[in-house]
Amino acid sequence: MAAVPTGFVFTPVILLLSSAHMRAAAILGLGCSPRELKPFQAASPIDWRIGMPRPGDADVILLFGGDGTIHRHLGQLVSLDLPVLIVPAGSGNDFATSLGLGRVRASLSAWTKFLADASNVRAIDLGVITQLGQESTRDSLLAIRYYCCVAGVGIDAAVAERANRMPRWLRGNGGYALSLLPAMFTFAAFPLKIQVPSDVPGTDGQWTTRSDKPTLIAAFANTPLYGGGMKIAPQAKMDDGLLDVCVVGGVHPVKLFSVFPTVYAGRHLGIKEVEYFQAARLRVETEHPMEVYADGEFVCRTPIEVAIQSAAMRVIVPD
Repeated sequence: MAAVPTGFVFTPVILLLSSAHMRAAAILGLGCSPRELKPFQAASPIDWRIGMPRPGDADVILLFGGDGTIHRHLGQLVSLDLPVLIVPAGSGNDFATSLGLGRVRASLSAWTKFLADASNVRAIDLGVITQLGQESTRDSLLAIRYYCCVAGVGIDAAVAERANRMPRWLRGNGGYALSLLPAMFTFAAFPLKIQVPSDVPGTDGQWTTRSDKPTLIAAFANTPLYGGGMKIAPQAKMDDGLLDVCVVGGVHPVKLFSVFPTVYAGRHLGIKEVEYFQAARLRVETEHPMEVYADGEFVCRTPIEVAIQSAAMRVIVPD
């Protein structure tokens, strides 16, 4: 039995599907070809189609790609509300790893189990970013963006922008860390305010300041991992209805460089400049508009509202 990642507790979603009559759609990300799909086609006679299905045209979706590919399809996946199997095939596979699907063989094993009884489908949360000051288009897909892993403001956005310019093979082999190292010595802390809904009785609709200080990075996490294995939010769970917020204040570059390796084990929470808390919804303001990245992709600029949408997506996971 494959192990589910520590701190990841799912509520099962039971499906009754006959594989002999199943319709499956395969989404192939950048660099993927039908060759990668063949091991998944060998198990059972299934009606296959390539590309995002239309409503009613499929029973399950297999997505071959990394965090960026998943991010770009989240809106459609939420709308279709079909079980999704992630097959890690990108330069960054933190979402798949957080699901226990860090290797293709783990996805193939999960697929075999799904075909047997479909008992390994779980409902997970997704993050939602809304750019404020966009009231006229607030309900449009342009104003609201889903993300699966981590959204960030600050040095994270600068590093993601630099990493995205690297060759794909380099991004998949430590590109984020390579981009972060020089940024540690050039990126300056900036004023940032995070507000959460007030919990004071009788103040419905009002916001209270939760964090207000010079900041290097503010990360709003749905998963523990991002940036190629960095455990920025070690306590994050994908089904608790909460964002895990990690705010790193002004740190001297030399100290930042020396403690950087601790983030891979989640031990950075013990540093006094690091603030960590949970919230279901929050607002982020900066002195000047700053870029917001999520899952390694540019989303918008501040100010923003970030929230969690509980049980937004169904995924196929290891048994």
